[in-house]
Amino acid sequence: MKIYKAYAKVNTFLKITGVRGDYHEIISRFMRVENLYDELSFEKKEIQDFKIIGDFSCTTEQNTIYKAYTALLKYTKSESLKNLMQTYAVKVDKSIPAFAGLGGGSSDAATYLKMCNEVLHLDLSIKELAEIGLEVGADVPFFIYGYDSANVGGIGEIVEKYDEALLNFDVCTPKVEISTPKVYKSYRANFFDPIDETEVKRLKNTTSLEILNSYTPEEANDLFKPALKEYPELKKHQKDGYYFSGSGSSFFKVV
Repeated sequence: MKIYKAYAKVNTFLKITGVRGDYHEIISRFMRVENLYDELSFEKKEIQDFKIIGDFSCTTEQNTIYKAYTALLKYTKSESLKNLMQTYAVKVDKSIPAFAGLGGGSSDAATYLKMCNEVLHLDLSIKELAEIGLEVGADVPFFIYGYDSANVGGIGEIVEKYDEALLNFDVCTPKVEISTPKVYKSYRANFFDPIDETEVKRLKNTTSLEILNSYTPEEANDLFKPALKEYPELKKHQKDGYYFSGSGSSFFKVV
């Protein structure tokens, strides 16, 4: 059975541009981490219930792969999709840590959607898959598009390819489980300072390497200060030259 790779990502910068109801609008550079990925495949099973084989701490219903399945089923109403998941389990060999700001759950969900589209010949466009993926999570569309590097805007639904060389990263993930909603809530309450359109335009046209060479970790990622406020133990895990990805808890460095 074919194995599909679900790559991690880092945010070389992440800035807040405003709010949309309870959500925060962002501009961020997402870059794929070439040497860190989960592996997904379909595996025959005996029982008809939806089954995920892998090292997950959440229930099946909470898993992003299951959420991707329900969103895809709602969109396609495909009997062949139902039949597939009654016959096969989704096997996940996890390498991307959870609660880490690396997009592991989102990448798994995106990869699952692309697997089903390919195996079942659903003929959904990348744009359609991205729309389905957005229902699962804000980071899913980036992984659907499969770009090495992209400017991601809005609440995650705007994904624009950015042409730059893929960087090699050393990624360190301390054992600190971070709640993304908690970090965003702290940002809004204590650090709210959205950037303007001029700055958005400048960042979108600046390479990741230039950003990382000229910004401090606090300047590059608006979520770092609120994360430190809510999880002060992060400070002891920060090393010189390492930047903070997403809402954490991972740090990364170009090597």
